[in-house]
Amino acid sequence: MATPTQIMLGLLPLAVISFLMIGRYWSATRAMPIAWVVAAAVGYFGWQMTPRWIAAASINGAITATNILWIVFGAILLLYTLKETGAFDVINAGFTSISDDRRVQVVLLVFLMGSFVESAAGFGTPAAIVGPLLVGLGFPPLAAVVVALTGNLMAITFGAVGTPLIIGLQDIFESSDPISSAVAGQGMNVEQWVAEIGVWAATHHVIVGMVLPFIGVAMMTRFFGEERSIKPALEVLPLTLFAWASFAVPYWVTAYYLGPTFPGLFGSMIGMAVTVTALRAGYFEPDETWDFGPEAQWPDHWIGDIQPGESTNRGTAVATDGGTVTVGSKQMSLPRAWAPYLILAGLLVLTRVIDPLTGFLTSTLVFEWADILGTGMSNDFALLYLPGAIFVFVHLLTIPLHGMNTTEIKDAWMESAEKVMPAVIALVFAVATVQIMIQSGQSANIDSMLVVLSEATANAAGSIYPFFAALVGAFGAFLAGSNTVSDILFGTFQYNIATDLGVSRTIVVGAQAVGGAIGNLVAVHNVVAALAVVGLVGEEGRVIRLELIPLAYYATMTGILTLLFVYVISPGVF
Repeated sequence: MATPTQIMLGLLPLAVISFLMIGRYWSATRAMPIAWVVAAAVGYFGWQMTPRWIAAASINGAITATNILWIVFGAILLLYTLKETGAFDVINAGFTSISDDRRVQVVLLVFLMGSFVESAAGFGTPAAIVGPLLVGLGFPPLAAVVVALTGNLMAITFGAVGTPLIIGLQDIFESSDPISSAVAGQGMNVEQWVAEIGVWAATHHVIVGMVLPFIGVAMMTRFFGEERSIKPALEVLPLTLFAWASFAVPYWVTAYYLGPTFPGLFGSMIGMAVTVTALRAGYFEPDETWDFGPEAQWPDHWIGDIQPGESTNRGTAVATDGGTVTVGSKQMSLPRAWAPYLILAGLLVLTRVIDPLTGFLTSTLVFEWADILGTGMSNDFALLYLPGAIFVFVHLLTIPLHGMNTTEIKDAWMESAEKVMPAVIALVFAVATVQIMIQSGQSANIDSMLVVLSEATANAAGSIYPFFAALVGAFGAFLAGSNTVSDILFGTFQYNIATDLGVSRTIVVGAQAVGGAIGNLVAVHNVVAALAVVGLVGEEGRVIRLELIPLAYYATMTGILTLLFVYVISPGVF
């Protein structure tokens, strides 16, 4: 059992991050190197980590950060490619044709399209795609990041075609003889049981997420509107509820009948089609159009290197008949402008669901460091499988598709490299800090900082622990920036606590899967990546502070629901 000293030491790196970034508004570039030093010191003095283990954990983190940076660079490259060709202006004009209202645009782009991208790709790509789209529409970059991070929570639990549940839970549980034997005793195999966990996770999301589209709109109107009020959000409450229902019904039905692979994909595609059809038919459109105040009145920290509505093609997008938009001296149809993103979405899905293709991409040009510094840790950089490669490939396809010239290509690459550089230091040190906390104690064969902190939570909570199950999952995702990693870290831990308490393991582990999604709201390197794409690196503290609001709501409601499920509504579930 952990001592109070261990608990205090384990909290120290997190306290430093919280104080510097949330309390002092330090950028992650400044705060994370200090957090890494603190984590290394705590690991050395409190967890008997040798310098070799600290170095190996840091190298492991740097490799993971490289994976993330590859994705961010690819997203930025495609963004600037479309800005150079004028396609971004055409896309903006297309959304404006559905509605000029920023509240409607948040529902369509953040909740529905963001959920589709998350379900197809994962890896934090929704904010990397949706954030720049919102900026292109004229959103303040800070507002774009805040709402883009908020809107796709329901899809994150299932991630890229089910990866968090399949890799994070199923593979781990199948390797555990006690768990797989207990599951077999219920007449199921682990795959079937994890599918049932997915249904319970989806049930949590459907209930708690009823107001998720509304929260995204309310965050925008409250913190970025002239009136600083949620009243404008209440005016589109019928639309947000309709969009939620359009998404939630196919989402839950897919989880129930088809398992964890496609809930987010089917929910978002059907939800988008239904919601857009309703809007075009004249339903749910607000009586008055809501917009941000004059840009001249925006605080400096709202705007980064990429100006809202900025066009690199030096022209105004003017819609014409037949779906064609004129940008400067060029004309481009809406389907042609959208083609790169549509190709991107299709390739992301195909590369995750076609086994021979997936096998080729995961085994070709994979740079692996096995047994890092003799510690047994290993990591790799799958150049072709990561979404960054698909972004770059679509960029190459866009060159002939949009008729790019040499100057436009060069400018896109140069600007992308310039935008990604500020994120490098922040990401490398953030992930290295997390890896030290994860690997602490390995050299001495004792519990890591993460396990110590989680067990302290469980011991303090007692029989009401199910209320905190989602928060433990959120804690893992906050550190690792990944629902999948959170499930890997804490799935077995949650199973064991539920077993000890005599409550439903299925429901508690389902709450863990929901919590992993919640933690992505404030995961440091997710926030850094989202800000990097809109040229706002340095504002991580402001974003995390705002994201604590939806996190508190979602974690509290999920906790209450978990307690009701395990003790009142479904106490007999395995």
